[in-house]
Amino acid sequence: MFTRRFVISALLASAAVPVFAEAPLTSLRPRARPLRGAAKVKAAHKQKGLKQIVAEAGLSGTVSIVVSDASGRVLESETPNTALPPASVTKAVTALYALQHLGGDFRYATRVIATGPIANGIVQGDLIVAGGGDPHLDTDGLANLARGVAQRGIKGVTGKLQVYGGALPYQRVIDEKQPDHVGYNPSLSGLNLNFNRVYFEWKRTGNGYATTMDARTNKMRPRVNGIQMDIVNRQGPLFTYKKSTKNEQWSVMRGALGKGGGRWLPVRDLDAYVGEVFRSVAAQQGVKLPRANVSKSLPAGTVVAQEVSGSLFEQTRAMLKYSTNLTAEVTGLTATRNRGASVKNLSGSAREMTAWVRKAYGVSGAKFVDHSGLGDASRISAKQMTQILTRTGWNGPLRPALKKIKLVNSKRRAAPIDGVTVLAKTGTLNFASALAGYIDTPSGKKLSFAIFTADMGKRAKIKKADREAPQGGKAWSRRSKAMQQKLLRRWALEYGVGS
Repeated sequence: MFTRRFVISALLASAAVPVFAEAPLTSLRPRARPLRGAAKVKAAHKQKGLKQIVAEAGLSGTVSIVVSDASGRVLESETPNTALPPASVTKAVTALYALQHLGGDFRYATRVIATGPIANGIVQGDLIVAGGGDPHLDTDGLANLARGVAQRGIKGVTGKLQVYGGALPYQRVIDEKQPDHVGYNPSLSGLNLNFNRVYFEWKRTGNGYATTMDARTNKMRPRVNGIQMDIVNRQGPLFTYKKSTKNEQWSVMRGALGKGGGRWLPVRDLDAYVGEVFRSVAAQQGVKLPRANVSKSLPAGTVVAQEVSGSLFEQTRAMLKYSTNLTAEVTGLTATRNRGASVKNLSGSAREMTAWVRKAYGVSGAKFVDHSGLGDASRISAKQMTQILTRTGWNGPLRPALKKIKLVNSKRRAAPIDGVTVLAKTGTLNFASALAGYIDTPSGKKLSFAIFTADMGKRAKIKKADREAPQGGKAWSRRSKAMQQKLLRRWALEYGVGS
């Protein structure tokens, strides 16, 4: 039985340096100089071998590890050809895929279209909010659109307010194996908002609770009435979800709520969500609109307002830093559509990316089932991943977008090494962990690496309801990440510092 504290937490979201004797005055040899920086660290600490580091990690399951130099020559490895789930390291491949087919300057556009002329402030026809796929559109962006509509002198419509998300295929979830309530498994389409999440907030009032559902940003908190929450007395599950013809209906276990709190929940009816929020922010601008309807096709008309996203490179860098699944899936789908492939779902788009990787990098046998890495059926080996990294090149499009990885010691405290920089993508699933990227060393040697670990046996035994925080999962992940840190330190000192 989980304690209340556990449930609530699940809800919210150096050694001496050798001394050199002074040389005799008659000696023609130069005086030895003290070691500095990384060379000092290397001299002070005897390096453990890769196999010893792996063994001492005590990880159950399987590993696949490779480090190579800039030419692609493998420096050392452990079961390098074993294919394992890459988890969110998949996003590094997706970034390459998208940058190749869209370009770093690509931008999404969300438009408001009027199907008729404007007479006395009233559109003689419909107003359509048409998505272009932007995964970073938020309530502030919708408010900007509404402001643009108002600036055109529009105050209402004779027809309908419609929303159109058909620029990309609708996907109810990324991975069917995940619990209903986890925000990292959102729906997606060509019209996305707030990473397709709604904020559920609760506060104890007497014997009950006051609850709200809103589409908040740092600036705005419009209420959302089309998504509702019931608080029920039960032992479990934590949340339940169902979709009716009128709204989305959640319920939550009363005993888990405590005094108050909040968390993001996924939205499944994206069109209704966007329509309600746009209608709300438009009203604040003096634009009165009817309840939104869904348009299955994009009507012809005049663009009266437009919200343009940041560049694809900026979104990609944020995706790799924060590991946002929605951004990865939308980015991958957009790239697939742009290269001329007509696909109906994520799996079809992932197959296109798999085929592109095979052709572009000569990697045969890798398999991707999505663009984010959330699905555990994706497979790639450490050797294949380092091949992609090496052939992409140190000065290629990926490295500038990767996150800087801090080096830490066994107590997880910062322990940087002078002249060493690690740029990489992390990946974590329950009982699966991954890290892949580049190491810049003091000697100037450039290294590419991939570290994949997984215990698929333990992963397969996790019940769906427990997948947000399975027993033993965090401890296993900590051991894998500690091993990654030891390997990074070994490689930087062993191959990046002169003897």
